[in-house]
Amino acid sequence: MGAGALAFAPRIAFAAAATDRRFVFVIQRGAADGLQMLMPVGDPAFAAARGALAEDAATATKLDAMFALHPAMPEVARLYAGGQALFAHAIASPYRDRSHFDGQNVLETGGTAAYQQRSGWMNRLLALLPAQEAQAIAVSATIPMALRGDREVASYAPSSLPDASDDLLRRVTALYEGDRQLHAIWSEAMQTRMLAGDLSGGGGRAGADTGALAAKLLAPADGARIAMIETGGWDTHTGQRQRSAAQLKGLDALVASLRSGLGPLWDRTVVLVATEFGRTVAVNGTGGTDHGQASAALLLGGGVKGGRIIADWPGLAPAALYEGRDLKPTAALDAFIAGALAEQFALDPARVGATLFPKALSGRAMSGLVRA
Repeated sequence: MGAGALAFAPRIAFAAAATDRRFVFVIQRGAADGLQMLMPVGDPAFAAARGALAEDAATATKLDAMFALHPAMPEVARLYAGGQALFAHAIASPYRDRSHFDGQNVLETGGTAAYQQRSGWMNRLLALLPAQEAQAIAVSATIPMALRGDREVASYAPSSLPDASDDLLRRVTALYEGDRQLHAIWSEAMQTRMLAGDLSGGGGRAGADTGALAAKLLAPADGARIAMIETGGWDTHTGQRQRSAAQLKGLDALVASLRSGLGPLWDRTVVLVATEFGRTVAVNGTGGTDHGQASAALLLGGGVKGGRIIADWPGLAPAALYEGRDLKPTAALDAFIAGALAEQFALDPARVGATLFPKALSGRAMSGLVRA
């Protein structure tokens, strides 16, 4: 694949290990709204609590009596129907504040507080796999925190803008709208940033290109076995209904392209999709939502024990919300990740939990997520 194709992909990081099984972590940077992706339509408070965001439920795919999948995700719906997609809802890392940087650090390092751990849980995972082949490369401006640590990881990627909230960048775009020279320069910079992480571009093309690239690097016998894909654009403070639909369409295209590109290897692959925290239940004055707590996580793959949703549902009634505004966390993301990885790579769950999430207080790893 040429350098031009790489320019269209969100940042991706790869690691190799001596196993025929694959693991892919898709991080949704910016706090993805799990209530929009997997709508709790059976909750009596859903429609009133979500306002205009609840309107997508009319065309959503009903998964069971409680939940419906956003209509922009037909590929994931097919995987669910085929028993290859599993959702966990009302799930969160141990982080309980609302800073993107701190929340992502907790998610990627596996700590219970920001900057508590100096390495990432994916890097520590490499130590549990055959060391002689645990080589890694990050197709990224910098190596994602989840892959930093004692195991050396190289990186390469086209340059991109430094991290900033999507809401701030949209406001700067509006500010430069009337200046012909600055508007042209800024537009080019924004396009570069979009190609480096946002899934909404090209009607799903950005996501499809990313999935195809990941599949080409995972499929060879001597290729990567572990991959991390960074996606941005999930910080929807304004115009969320349209923006989330575009993002979810891109995510769905990524999954479809990855599955198609892997072919038979899809049956030996587990894909985790997760975000640093969720968003508020109520819609704000600009048609968006603000930083919240619990969200939804997703496991995909031929070996996943799918076709079901894991949820100790707390409810959306005002009295049931965390601090009166957010979906209350009732499941631990670290236990979900540890359980999936232990079963995917036939490792001892206790050892996986102690290595990847040594300071977590969430208890034992979940089980029954992936087939042996």
